[in-house]
Amino acid sequence: MPAYKLREAAAFLGVSDDTVRRWVDAGRIAGLRDGNGHSVVDGAELAQLAEELAAAAPRPDVQPVVLESARNRFTGLVTRVVRDAVMAQVEIQAGPHRLVSLISREAADELALEPGVTAIAAVKSTNVVVEIPKR
Repeated sequence: MPAYKLREAAAFLGVSDDTVRRWVDAGRIAGLRDGNGHSVVDGAELAQLAEELAAAAPRPDVQPVVLESARNRFTGLVTRVVRDAVMAQVEIQAGPHRLVSLISREAADELALEPGVTAIAAVKSTNVVVEIPKR
């Protein structure tokens, strides 16, 4: 089991050594002793606390989008979502256009994408094939 010195734990969490000591004393995170008698914290427990702190932190950097460089935006209905452990394939029907996107499963879950949900496919590509149909 990986264990971290309180100083290392504090650096991972973005807090002071004293804050980690107080959390250990209060039982928020379990304190242990290493083979040399130094105070340490369990790595798995530290990772769990880091996730909890990140989830509770305010996100001032996340603002609503008011302008975007993608010019091709297709509003439609999600018709299919295929999830695996890491990725999700999302199909959107926007009028006669079927758009397929591969995104992370985490993003699909956060957006609550399911068939019937209204979604916007914003397309920005540096590689667009132009074809001429047979007349």
